[in-house]
Amino acid sequence: MRLIDDQNNQLGVLSVDAALRIANEKGLDLVEVAPQASPPVCRLMDYGRYKFETVKREKDQRRKQNVTKLKEMKLRPKVAEHDFQTKFKGLRQFLEAGEKVKVTIMFRGREMVHQEIGRKILERVADDARQFAVVERQPLLEGKNLFMILAPSRGQGATKEQAATSA
Repeated sequence: MRLIDDQNNQLGVLSVDAALRIANEKGLDLVEVAPQASPPVCRLMDYGRYKFETVKREKDQRRKQNVTKLKEMKLRPKVAEHDFQTKFKGLRQFLEAGEKVKVTIMFRGREMVHQEIGRKILERVADDARQFAVVERQPLLEGKNLFMILAPSRGQGATKEQAATSA
């Protein structure tokens, strides 16, 4: 087998016994890295440390991964002004935190006849949120629900990162 030591130096083609003896002398493990090669390639390494570093690297990658959540805000066509303002305040907080928001207008029974009321509410939400959000998906009727998706505008992402670093 071809042997590579822990400093990536090739030690040449050796027998299995000689490679195991060198590994024992250095206190390292003999790991086969390319079994299909001719001759097979083995490396001297601390396998426990290698596994630990691999797991640690994977955890760091998962932590750095940016997962955008989709929050949902549900409204009715007959929403009162104060209720609208309260819901809009929550919507604004979600968008400023860098999350997407799905605004849903739920219709019941004969309310389906007046879908224009729901569309006006969604237009009002989009107009009010124009400073800190962009409409990612225009209003769409799906069953008895009319929904629209808002995403934070470009400037909002920077404020989220600044808040995370200052905390």
